[in-house]
Amino acid sequence: MHLTKEQKEEIFEKYGQGKTDTGSPESQIALFSIRIAHLTEHLKKNHKDYATARALKALVGQRRSLLDYLIRKDINRYRAIIAQKELGIRK
Repeated sequence: MHLTKEQKEEIFEKYGQGKTDTGSPESQIALFSIRIAHLTEHLKKNHKDYATARALKALVGQRRSLLDYLIRKDINRYRAIIAQKELGIRK
């Protein structure tokens, strides 16, 4: 899956502080969540694609570490990103 520049800007604007906010944990978590959802759908159809399964596990781990960072730094920002139901993140 390849996200266009406009799609990424839309994600960063919705979950970050602006269109160019690519570094905040919230915007990175949102981007990872969208990529994870896409890879999950791909693996439902292609269950023997082990390279994609490995990439999915790596993305989940990166997202988990960013969520752990948010818990340590600002619990309110963590709760706000968890409350976003369209991202599909559980506690």
